[in-house]
Amino acid sequence: MVNRATTLGELKAAGWQSTPVKEEIRRNAVARIANGQPLFEGVLGYEHTVMPQLENALLAGHDIIFLGERGQAKTRMIRSLTGLLDEWMPIIAGSEINDDPYHPVSKHSRDLVAELGDATPLSWVHRDDRFGEKLATPDTSISDLIGEVDPIKVAEGRYLSDELTLHYGLVPRTNRGIFAINEIPDLAERIQVGLLNVLEERDVQIRGYKIRLPLDVLLVASANPEDYTNRGRIITPLKDRFGSQIRTHYPLDADTEVTIMRQEARPATVGDVTVTVPAYLERVVATFSQLARSSNQVNQRSGVSVRLSVSNVEVLGANALRRGLRAAEKVVVPRVSDLGALAASTSGKVEIESLEEGREGVILENLVKASVLTVFKELVPLDQVRDVVAAFEEGAIAHTGEDVPSVDLAALVQQVPALRGGVVAHRRRRVAGGRGRRGRVRAGGPAPVEAAQQGRRIQRFGCHLPRPRLSGSLALAPRHQHGVANRDLLVVGVASGSAASARFHDRPLIAQFGGDRCCVEVEIGLRRPANGGLQIRFVVADDQQGATHRDSIDASLEERCALGGR
Repeated sequence: MVNRATTLGELKAAGWQSTPVKEEIRRNAVARIANGQPLFEGVLGYEHTVMPQLENALLAGHDIIFLGERGQAKTRMIRSLTGLLDEWMPIIAGSEINDDPYHPVSKHSRDLVAELGDATPLSWVHRDDRFGEKLATPDTSISDLIGEVDPIKVAEGRYLSDELTLHYGLVPRTNRGIFAINEIPDLAERIQVGLLNVLEERDVQIRGYKIRLPLDVLLVASANPEDYTNRGRIITPLKDRFGSQIRTHYPLDADTEVTIMRQEARPATVGDVTVTVPAYLERVVATFSQLARSSNQVNQRSGVSVRLSVSNVEVLGANALRRGLRAAEKVVVPRVSDLGALAASTSGKVEIESLEEGREGVILENLVKASVLTVFKELVPLDQVRDVVAAFEEGAIAHTGEDVPSVDLAALVQQVPALRGGVVAHRRRRVAGGRGRRGRVRAGGPAPVEAAQQGRRIQRFGCHLPRPRLSGSLALAPRHQHGVANRDLLVVGVASGSAASARFHDRPLIAQFGGDRCCVEVEIGLRRPANGGLQIRFVVADDQQGATHRDSIDASLEERCALGGR
């Protein structure tokens, strides 16, 4: 309002009408819903699940409790409800509890209106100031929420029986507004009792005073299901007084998670150094969170917050930025090899459940590998990879990693023509991003190579054993064919140029290795993971330098398991 009334008389002459806060929110919600507008911006993935329930609750005039794990935008939705309030609201000047000019409830405002009548001065409160919030903690007291006697006012000469000696708590001070309590199960049960009148009789009683303050408040609370059932509980009478309980959830698909990441993440670009995260790596980060939420090795009761995805994509960009600064590059694009930096941003946000100590790093690494492989299979057709694998079988070498300059990776497209098809297809998918050509090549060049390494379609030992010209074949057989019982590892001797074969469930299992030094020993471990696939653990020893290279592969029983791409 441009011309706001300054006295009670002017307000009456302007025709302003008093409206209860729930009716005010309902009126504004009706207008937005009728116009096809969302209740508020910035909350994604709830369009067909949470938002319809919230709209119903607001239209019904209910007090609301949001129930959900951490990082599900509960607090953001609660704070965004202020957007459904009128922009400005008149109150009696000097009122501590936002007294309605037409219906004052505090002694100060009643006395002022009785004395001055239509000349009573008014103040105007912005909707952002009509929101109160309290994080429930075990030390929260009734005086914090409802009120207490103010000893300073008593010392000034007032009697204890004088209502003006009261110091109002957070709930009365949010009169004619929205009051939120976060993690309400953490409130002591005796404190929860103090909210019963607020939710039903809509008033508060303070100490032994014979007064009641009829309040006009929308009460909204949040709770984590883990706290809801274990750390604390909401007393039955209080649960009964909340009109609606709304269950929140994590993003249901990777696309939604990527959109949230782009909205929330801090850009890694600094000064004249531009950092652009490729779409496929954003999807890898989102898929990592999605897989973690379905993993039986991650504690699902504590949840895997969307903050994990946001932090991971920020660290991914920061690691690429650090690499680019050291290489004096102005255009930086994160790579698959940068995913190793996610360990620092992930460890504190997920709780690993493992019977063995020190397995956290291995479990997180496996989740990253599974994410890369999942996205690789989604985005890269298998026929597009055959030529790439064939090129490396013929002896091509690709050096990847953090210490390889972007120029060298871009040149890899010229050195290995089979990679061009993948880069061109990648550029077509990214055309809407508006990136420079060099940035796109750097993003797409190593991706098929590094991702295929995650899927074990290209032999990684080429990086450790240079110039793989000599090759040998190693038969991977199930342990029962060797008559070995109660052992995880089988030892099979192999010499350069030798060949053997075996079958597992009538399927050939062939491993290809190569090098100009002879691999003299290989330890093979077979086990059946929960997903029904086959996991092969192996150790390759170099007889000349004594170096040992360890790795593993997850392969389906329905397809050929070929570490060399065959």
